[in-house]
Amino acid sequence: MTEIEVFADIVCPFAHVGLQRFVARRHELQRDDVRLVLRAWPLEVVNGSPMDPEAVAHKVADLRAQIAPDLFAHFDAAAFPATSIPALALTHAAYRGGTDVGEAVGLALRAALFDEGRDVSTPEVLDDIAARFGVGPVTEADRASVEADRLDGVSRGVIGSPYFYTPDGAGHFCPSLHIEKVQDHLAVEFDVDRFDAVIAATLA
Repeated sequence: MTEIEVFADIVCPFAHVGLQRFVARRHELQRDDVRLVLRAWPLEVVNGSPMDPEAVAHKVADLRAQIAPDLFAHFDAAAFPATSIPALALTHAAYRGGTDVGEAVGLALRAALFDEGRDVSTPEVLDDIAARFGVGPVTEADRASVEADRLDGVSRGVIGSPYFYTPDGAGHFCPSLHIEKVQDHLAVEFDVDRFDAVIAATLA
């Protein structure tokens, strides 16, 4: 099995788009032997403040309007989590059940937030997703892993979410998207060349 590490926050809409695009290309190429290892990059710690739900809502609107009409259908800024750390810890716990389980839980948490409008910081939502995939209780080690991942990412040169590490060791910041700020909005398009380079490096 080939693994590709991705440092990302669950509350990052750019990561949601990038991960879904990666999964779609994997399916298209019939390469189910390639799995994502989703590492924690807690933006609330990195940036020193919680994510602003309204700012995220503006990014979501731009992404959906320009490149991702099939995503973010029921995103609800009012249900945006105050913290992503419990969800990141649950993702770490899920990887104890195998890479398939860890990846599935990490993707399900993002879908719950961005596509279903659920608050992934609440015990009800976290317990529901954990039960769906048979993930045991989150431990103190799982919670500590969030900061451990951040420190590992810093030492390796991670600069934002999402940050992909291909099996050749090369790092790629948000390789699926080209983003520019235009007045009060984002101009977003798919970065075909950079994304294809990540795919090629992963499948080589």
